[in-house]
Amino acid sequence: MKQNNTPDVSRDAAWREELRKSKSPKERSAIARVKMNELSGEYRVAHRLEEVNQGLTEEQALLEASRCLDCPNPQCVTGCPVNINIPSFIKNIERGEFLEAARVLKLTSALPAVCGRVCPQEKQCESRCIHLKMKHEAVAIGYLERFAADYARNHAADAAVEKPQPNGKKVAVVGSGPAGLSFAGDMAKRGYAVTVFEALHEIGGVLKYGIPEFRLPNEIVDVEIDGLRALGVEFVKDCVIGKTLTYDDLHEMGFDGIFVASGAGLPRFMNIPGENLIGVMSSNEYLTRINLMGAGREGFDTPVLLGENVAVIGGGNTAMDSVRTARRMGAHRAMIVYRRGEDEMPARAEEVKHAKEEGVEFLTLHNPVEYLADENGRVRAMRVQKMTLGEPDASGRRSPVPIPGAIEEIPVDLVIVSVGVSPNPLVPTSISGLEISRRNTIVVNDDTMQSSLPDLYAGGDIVRGGATVILAMGDGRRAAMSMHEALTAK
Repeated sequence: MKQNNTPDVSRDAAWREELRKSKSPKERSAIARVKMNELSGEYRVAHRLEEVNQGLTEEQALLEASRCLDCPNPQCVTGCPVNINIPSFIKNIERGEFLEAARVLKLTSALPAVCGRVCPQEKQCESRCIHLKMKHEAVAIGYLERFAADYARNHAADAAVEKPQPNGKKVAVVGSGPAGLSFAGDMAKRGYAVTVFEALHEIGGVLKYGIPEFRLPNEIVDVEIDGLRALGVEFVKDCVIGKTLTYDDLHEMGFDGIFVASGAGLPRFMNIPGENLIGVMSSNEYLTRINLMGAGREGFDTPVLLGENVAVIGGGNTAMDSVRTARRMGAHRAMIVYRRGEDEMPARAEEVKHAKEEGVEFLTLHNPVEYLADENGRVRAMRVQKMTLGEPDASGRRSPVPIPGAIEEIPVDLVIVSVGVSPNPLVPTSISGLEISRRNTIVVNDDTMQSSLPDLYAGGDIVRGGATVILAMGDGRRAAMSMHEALTAK
């Protein structure tokens, strides 16, 4: 049965008015925020591929949705980089219209089941919730987004918008991460023939190689990708733009526009003594070998170094993913080594909580200054400088300052460096006339995402240098709108 993509405004207003009358704002505010159902720390370390967060029950979702006050000027929507109609999907859940809630999500988001799991809602949509002004906890928008998307998938229901009529134009997407998939979905909905070129052997980009399955199962990503296929998006794997095909080749193939979303897969290191030792590796390599290439799983031959005493250097979400993965790979002692305090960590609070529950040790206010080798050239220990917090830096975080003479030696046999990534220069440097920054990011107009080449747009990490999934998706949506307007005018 075809689904109408245009909401029935009169019907929507009528039943939402009835919902408002069912509970007063005071009654809604008195309801405690739902707690996510999750596996125990001990169990999930032993069952390393099982998803930690188990989602909400229908009863929990109905109750949590009833907390929404349906504000006349919903700031949660402005806090969402892809502008999901948050009050509408939540009120559909409160009414029990779970599939309709999923359909509302799909109107603006290509990846609701993904975003409901990995996006930092507490810093975006939920940070604008009016409950916070009343000293209450925000509505659990992320949990409800996951619930609606999962409900549609578990009931084998197609919540996607219907496939539009072709408009006769072709666009190419370089990279199948969140920015590329978001762009592809929006352009497909407008009738474009969309082809996504992926350098790796799996579609999904960082969603597959960078995020462990205990946070984001591959099955979830694959279902979202299948939804894009249903819209007509084509995917080409094992194709490196800049090598396998060039920018000029894409023109010769008849593409009217190109969106570059090739991400940031080039790891950074600290340039300290011993970083070239066996047993010192980047989080990018470590997670890719395990998440994408199956290291440690039955039937896969991909090698990966294992350690009893593992140190992960950094305090972001990727560092948490790495250290929690190390615990699942058998590390007896798994440590986060971070030069600032826990309050300054950029990782989500939920990820820090889960890491602690799984036995991860936090060495905050410690900074590695050297790695020491054994007789075989493998790392055996790290020397760390103890730090204290000084004045805030440009980002507002307090700058770490070394404590003179306070250096400690800690035994380690595997070090995973997670101090950031840079864009791979292959794509931008292979395109003549494309303006790039000193960091090898593609320079774009912030409003349109258009580059110095009129037919080439870009978004995500290749522009930002580092971005969350939802920010990358927002770039993809903005670029799709801008390219569509340009191609329509042309």
